[in-house]
Amino acid sequence: MTDAARLILDARRARSRLEPLGAAAPVDEAAGYAAQYELAGMIGAVPPAGFKIGATAKVMQAYLGLTGPAAGFVSREGLFVSGASVPFDDFLAPGVECEVALRLGADLPAGPCTLEQASAAVAEVFAGIEIVEKRYDDLAALGTPTLIADQVFHAGGALGAPAPGWPGIDLAAARGEILVDGSLRGSGLGADLLGHPLAALAWLADSGAAHAFGGLKAGQVVFLGSVTPPIWLDGPCMVTVSFDLLGTTTLRFT
Repeated sequence: MTDAARLILDARRARSRLEPLGAAAPVDEAAGYAAQYELAGMIGAVPPAGFKIGATAKVMQAYLGLTGPAAGFVSREGLFVSGASVPFDDFLAPGVECEVALRLGADLPAGPCTLEQASAAVAEVFAGIEIVEKRYDDLAALGTPTLIADQVFHAGGALGAPAPGWPGIDLAAARGEILVDGSLRGSGLGADLLGHPLAALAWLADSGAAHAFGGLKAGQVVFLGSVTPPIWLDGPCMVTVSFDLLGTTTLRFT
């Protein structure tokens, strides 16, 4: 066990913000993903229920100060169905994101992947809500490898019903919006995610996360990225994500 994984888990158990790890910090992205894999093993999330991809949209890269995407594992305990209720106080400064999501019907081995190969591996597509946490005071001081080790803000997520009509849905054309207590807080297009949401899946297949976890497996869920910046929540509320081509997902914070 690396010191990075242990320190991250200690901060979560203490419900405290993650400070820069100093000499324990992973030195590069590969080391960050290795520490993330260790963290997953420590909480019983190997194999994971799936993955999230952060910063697939330019607006998110700018928001996070990243030059490209980054990925984190999704645990089964953090995966909810539309209509679920979760205690607001279970999370540290929570926020929500408007996600295009999918479930794999076939394995994707770790390595280069074409858009066509990515598309053929997808069994179902959904509207999704990712739960994120504001666990960091200074992203620049924390560093990208440590951000990766800590699952890139991830805290959970919710999925709606599978969208009818797949694989005939143009995910790039899907327009999504996110509402909090009925108030519109943001909107965007699937094409905002690396030009096409399935380009994000192809990226994930050859990412440090896929290599660390031994590839992507049939049955796993992937949150492909948010078409809006995170919406930080002030307290208990109802969150709704709706995509014109994918349906609606709700999650209540109590």
